[in-house]
Amino acid sequence: MASQTKAKLVAIVDDDESVRIALQGLMKAVGLTAKAFSSAEEFLVSGQQRQTACLITDIRMPGMSGLDLQAKLNAENCRIPTIFITAHGDSKMRLQALRSGAVEFLAKPFNDDDLLESVRAALEM
Repeated sequence: MASQTKAKLVAIVDDDESVRIALQGLMKAVGLTAKAFSSAEEFLVSGQQRQTACLITDIRMPGMSGLDLQAKLNAENCRIPTIFITAHGDSKMRLQALRSGAVEFLAKPFNDDDLLESVRAALEM
């Protein structure tokens, strides 16, 4: 990783604590700064949107979904390169996410290298 990517925040939004911990550890292992949030609402109230260079979010969560979060950010003209992860995705949901500007849509379980490749692409945007 280039040193310039170290200062860029990767936000992880997932209601599953084990996923948050694993992804945060993965980002740290490759030298990225990551902050985890248990819900879309928690991310929104954190005020971290403008500091976030890449957003990794689950699609299905209690309360606001990942797609709803992306739509809200887009409506606020806060375009964060987003990577969706889900265990419940289908082709229609994937297409909706990508049309709304998602960088990638990964089905759980996914390969760490695939995720990291998507994160690197997002950070270069």
